[in-house]
Amino acid sequence: MPDGFILLVSDDPKKALSLAHSITCHLPCRVAAPGQRRPAGTVLAVVLDVALDDPSILAGLRGLMSHVRACARPCLCLARDLTPATLAKARALGACRILAPFTSRAALSAALIDLVQLCAAERVREPGMQIRAQAVEACALVTGLFDAAGSGRALSHEDVEAGTEIVLDAISEAGIQAWLETIWSHQSEVYQHSLSVAGHAAIFASVLGFRRSDQHRLARAALLHDVGKAKIPRAILAKPSSLTPDELATMRRHPAIGAELLAAQPGFDAETLDVVRHHHELLDGSGYPDGLQGREITDLVRLVTICDIYSALTERRPYRAPLKAAEAWSVMEQMGGKLDAALLKAFRSTVADLPTASAA
Repeated sequence: MPDGFILLVSDDPKKALSLAHSITCHLPCRVAAPGQRRPAGTVLAVVLDVALDDPSILAGLRGLMSHVRACARPCLCLARDLTPATLAKARALGACRILAPFTSRAALSAALIDLVQLCAAERVREPGMQIRAQAVEACALVTGLFDAAGSGRALSHEDVEAGTEIVLDAISEAGIQAWLETIWSHQSEVYQHSLSVAGHAAIFASVLGFRRSDQHRLARAALLHDVGKAKIPRAILAKPSSLTPDELATMRRHPAIGAELLAAQPGFDAETLDVVRHHHELLDGSGYPDGLQGREITDLVRLVTICDIYSALTERRPYRAPLKAAEAWSVMEQMGGKLDAALLKAFRSTVADLPTASAA
């Protein structure tokens, strides 16, 4: 049996304790309420025991089930009834098996073991399946976030958290190389870049010895760093030649726009706003939008800035082919005092021997 645990999501604390006890007789089990953050570690399968006719519960499950689908984890739903509406909602959430209300605990345990073993066997037969599913789900989440920002709607915190967890899990399980090669298969440079920077931030945080919670903080900020580009005209973002001075001035507004977008919504912390607004600041004061220098630039911003620059240089762009890793590294070294030298040295170990995007 693979390492990990069954995640039981229940809106009934008393029933959850009893169910968890039964599951633990066969497999490790952890319990979470709808909307609660997913426990750290490898989820083997999910058991849903919730009222699917409650809109608030469905909203709370959105982020969790995005992660479950992206990681190709099996999900069992303990239905409160077997009406067509309940069955449809369970399947929409990603349940691959729905058990009747009167299902015995022994039958539940047997069904879980069968599904976990099947899932493990599928991953062995097709190693790339999981990373592709994660990339597709993450791209969909980031697309939704940018679409919301572009239209003036509030960003979904559940989608932000789910997207961040997908990146962290993918890097942990498959590595940065597999992640980059997979997301480069997507065509949108903006979304591709956000996922690339988040991936580099995740592996950088791991190399630096960050705790999982701090890895999450950094990867989340990196995922959102370019959200202001949702308000930049597509003709500028996709222009296949150099920008005019006016177009460049418009492009350089995206950090301030992004920070203002997030600040206007509840729930985005000061560290994330700092990264979004200042990821183009440089230590010598030559960056934008505020011309910060030296100690005015926080460590989190310095980390994301390095990931952002390397990602941009090694990605395919409408106006140029991607640079090779050695070429990108040469450019960054020539920036001298603009970047944190100690962090730049540490970052180099994370990108050694990595491929760059295809020029096609």
